[in-house]
Amino acid sequence: MIATFIFVAMGLVALLCLLVMAKGRAGSTGNVEQLTGQLRPVDVDAFRNLIDLHEEQYLRANLPGGEFRRVQRERLLAAIGYISCAAHNAAILMRIGDAARRSPDPATAAAAEKLVDTAIRLRLSAFHALAKLYLALILPLPRISPVRLAESYEQMTRLVVMLSVFQQKPQDVAAAL
Repeated sequence: MIATFIFVAMGLVALLCLLVMAKGRAGSTGNVEQLTGQLRPVDVDAFRNLIDLHEEQYLRANLPGGEFRRVQRERLLAAIGYISCAAHNAAILMRIGDAARRSPDPATAAAAEKLVDTAIRLRLSAFHALAKLYLALILPLPRISPVRLAESYEQMTRLVVMLSVFQQKPQDVAAAL
């Protein structure tokens, strides 16, 4: 009975934390220029290289065991850094998209809605991928590559460009990504 209560309570706390992380800091809104300044650059090609399973297999085959584990740990930590930046950027773009959803222009509002939806999905995927990568740091188990995360980030970048075109503003946000 007590164990069931503890598991239910832990599940509710985990769900609450997941919702808070997915939403981002909704209260810290600002103008687009301020939010754009908070974006962190993400090199998607470098990230793809870090999570490439073929690259991992190549390193495993060509490096001694201890050296491979050291290099793989560095690769995982770098991938964690990229994913953290992508999640951070998604939270900022959610706020930018949320502000743009109130636009009287239907095309702008629709593009902003897609941006917010993509950013939410990206943040949830990022937290899932982070959990897997942290687990891979601890346990040397075969892992599933978070390739969809890179694709979602690129889709989110395209939506930012589309939103910029609809709003007829410079593409500062897209350039910062």
